[in-house]
Amino acid sequence: MNLLAAAHLSHRAARHMVAGGRGGRIVNIGSRGAFRGEPAHPAYGATKAAVHALGQSLALALAPHGIAVASVAPGFFATERVAHRLSGAEGEAIRAQSPFGRVAEPEEIAEAVLWLASPAATWASGTVMDLNGASYLRT
Repeated sequence: MNLLAAAHLSHRAARHMVAGGRGGRIVNIGSRGAFRGEPAHPAYGATKAAVHALGQSLALALAPHGIAVASVAPGFFATERVAHRLSGAEGEAIRAQSPFGRVAEPEEIAEAVLWLASPAATWASGTVMDLNGASYLRT
């Protein structure tokens, strides 16, 4: 679902943007798990890596149409879906993954997505933006 949803939506958006002739922006959400691995959920890590590869391929294919494509690779962030994991010892361990000692708030991820979706970020096309509070550093 992670890859297929992003691929289908990107395809539909790109078709619409190309037909309109005005360019545009596509931003997909992957995960830091694409780079650090997810031993308990290997399919999750693999599909998120595929989302990032899809975005980079689309960035190359769609640039001639004025369409910029980028991806975000967030680390753990607080949502209703994972709130139960942020209490007790598991929550402490999750927060300790970042030297900031916390997880991201959804607004922090949203701000980056808004920027990537703006005309100011055209030159960031093809990038995978790591938003993980230094909880994982790619080398």
